[in-house]
Amino acid sequence: MTERRQVLTGTLAVAALAGGGVWWATQRPGNAAESGDYPIDLSPEEWRARLTDAEYAVLREEGTEPPFSSPLNANKAEGTYVCGGCENPVYSSETKFESGTGWPSFWEPISPEAVGTKTDFKLVLPRTEVHCARCGGHLGHIFDDGPPPTGKRHCLNGVALDFVPAEA
Repeated sequence: MTERRQVLTGTLAVAALAGGGVWWATQRPGNAAESGDYPIDLSPEEWRARLTDAEYAVLREEGTEPPFSSPLNANKAEGTYVCGGCENPVYSSETKFESGTGWPSFWEPISPEAVGTKTDFKLVLPRTEVHCARCGGHLGHIFDDGPPPTGKRHCLNGVALDFVPAEA
């Protein structure tokens, strides 16, 4: 009986982590992504009117687009990637690289102030989630397997971004 309780207790703990039920992981004071305090704060109805269903699912509900589904993954043009929700410049083509993962990848944002991060426990193990610093839109995740000089891979959803070509 004791063994069964231990298994059930462990299962419930894992389920709570997987469901994001760890209040302290998302409520720590810090950057806007952790606090949820963004300069652009629209209601769900206003976001739905502004975004496509796919954009809403990723930017507002923290979804993930299928790999290799975004035309931005293969984009090699010079320019700026902006948040698909509010047009905040977030990444430069100068830091984009081919990661082989199926999602647009960058080794750093356009500036440290352009994005914010928070810890994501949706897959039980913690990951670093990256958000637009202006509207809080979910852009993707950051991993420690990128190229120099940062060693980071900002693995982003193309549907969360718009591309603005550089002026000739």
